[in-house]
Amino acid sequence: MAEVTLLEAVREALAEEMERDENVFCMGEDIGAYGGAFKATDGLLQRFGERRVIDTPISEAGFIGAAAGAAHMGLRPVCELQFIDFISCAYDLLTNYVATARYRAFLPCPMVVRGPSGGYVRGGPFHSQNPEAAFLHTPGLKIVYPSTPSDAKGLLKSAIRDDDCVLFFEHKYLYRRIKETLPAGDHTVPIGRARVAREGKDLSIITYAATVWKSLEAAEQLEREDGLSVEVLDLRTLQPMDDAAIVATVKKTNRVLVVHEDTVTGGIGGEITARINELAFEWLDAPVRRVAAHDVPLPYAPALEDFVLPQTSDIVRAVRWLAAY
Repeated sequence: MAEVTLLEAVREALAEEMERDENVFCMGEDIGAYGGAFKATDGLLQRFGERRVIDTPISEAGFIGAAAGAAHMGLRPVCELQFIDFISCAYDLLTNYVATARYRAFLPCPMVVRGPSGGYVRGGPFHSQNPEAAFLHTPGLKIVYPSTPSDAKGLLKSAIRDDDCVLFFEHKYLYRRIKETLPAGDHTVPIGRARVAREGKDLSIITYAATVWKSLEAAEQLEREDGLSVEVLDLRTLQPMDDAAIVATVKKTNRVLVVHEDTVTGGIGGEITARINELAFEWLDAPVRRVAAHDVPLPYAPALEDFVLPQTSDIVRAVRWLAAY
């Protein structure tokens, strides 16, 4: 089988789920005739028709609200945002209404809100954000952020079949850069389980999305230059978080670096660190450290963006500090 990109894996998942279940439909900005801002829905309009691939006005609150109503009535909408940055326009709908629907009124809300996220693409402050932490503390929402084509396809299929709302982040830097041969058949990946992207014994890096690849690059460099064996844990799902996998890697290596692209203050790294302190403190031989973005809006200028976002060299430096502690 031919290798596919992460973007193609997303398109395959959408098409397969729409074929499998006639209640699945897509809606969003320019997803029909244009095929989506990054072409994730290219060809779906011709295959499934305009009743199941719906172009919407540029009103995130409007069509996410419409999707919630459709989900209550038994449909399974998949909403695409042109850039995930603008999910903030629907924050009220998602946190106050969608997330509480089952608790308040026994209303399932089987819907997915997906779109391109992240930086490293010179997109500037309006097209490069990682807003996942803004939703992490909202009970009722699930959050998924894959780093490989296989996981993107398998997790998106699981998200569409889930009876609650799933926020599905797709890193635009990875869309066409990462290729993989996908498993045959009805490939799904369970929500809520991390994966060990690289086995190691001296130190663990806990990460997700694009920084998985930065961490793997750092791990290879550290093994080559320092003889260090670094384990890389890819969380894949941020809510619910896989506490068992986090504790297992802490027990295995006793030193942990948390790496993510979002800002360091208020980022998910703080939550991961707190859980390690509560669940696995006695296995630590060094403080948990974080590598994350600086607390500034992401610049457009390439040199400034590179400075603000975590780079492989930042990870290498932090690992060496931990190893020497």
